[in-house]
Amino acid sequence: MEFTKGHGTGNDFVILPDPDGALELTPRLVAALCDRRRGVGGDGVLRVVRAAKHPEGVALAGEAEWFMDYWNADGSFAEMCGNGARVFVRYLLETGLATPSGAAVPVATRAGVVRARVEGEAIAVEMRRPQLYATAAATLGGLTLPGAVVDVGNPHLVCALPAGLELAGLDLTRAPDVDPAVFPAGVNVEFTVPGEPVDGTDGHVLMRVHERGSAETLSCGTGACAVAAVALRDAARDTGTVTVDVPGGRLTVTVTGDSCWLSGPAVLVAAGEVTRSALLA
Repeated sequence: MEFTKGHGTGNDFVILPDPDGALELTPRLVAALCDRRRGVGGDGVLRVVRAAKHPEGVALAGEAEWFMDYWNADGSFAEMCGNGARVFVRYLLETGLATPSGAAVPVATRAGVVRARVEGEAIAVEMRRPQLYATAAATLGGLTLPGAVVDVGNPHLVCALPAGLELAGLDLTRAPDVDPAVFPAGVNVEFTVPGEPVDGTDGHVLMRVHERGSAETLSCGTGACAVAAVALRDAARDTGTVTVDVPGGRLTVTVTGDSCWLSGPAVLVAAGEVTRSALLA
């Protein structure tokens, strides 16, 4: 089985080319591929399949040729992955499955069609504008933090740390506790502190994240969008650009009147083959 390995600010993925949807992809196989000791290792799997050949993408085939079939590291599905979409587009471009041009590259996802463009060494992807809802809370190590509930095509809870607490002091080896009545399908939880001003932007936030289905990751693209939306709201702004620093690097988020652009590096680092029977042994 062929694969490519890529990452966006350390948020890493196993990419599987499957244009005609012939690969029998199962939760067990996904978890084996993402195993960092016995598999390739990754925060998730990106299957590259034609939208017309995937049951969840066929309705979008008129808008986008390719469907990003994204799976979390534990073998569960996710509606959307911002960094994954950027890495997915990098793969399409470098393998000739899409052609860079003045127009954005459309990609079908479980959250709808997103569009991406090349910005020098970076890939930027346009997603839905984050929607902020009521507050909820996350409990971590005896500390309960209120947070903003944000929808970016997938669910997020953005929790600002009180003054005096540092991101480095958080233990994210286990998932924060949240109210299952509020998040019946789980939630990505972002913890934030303000950063120093960055020229040309309207805010700067430092973030760590615990992703449902993948544990703590070095970066989360949709999480960065959620964090930026909360930062703009707190600054009494409807639109603007926010720099979001994650353990894996720096992302730039621009919230417009009707969408959200996520920009940052997207890199392919390896390609090869894995033996399916050995993975599943």
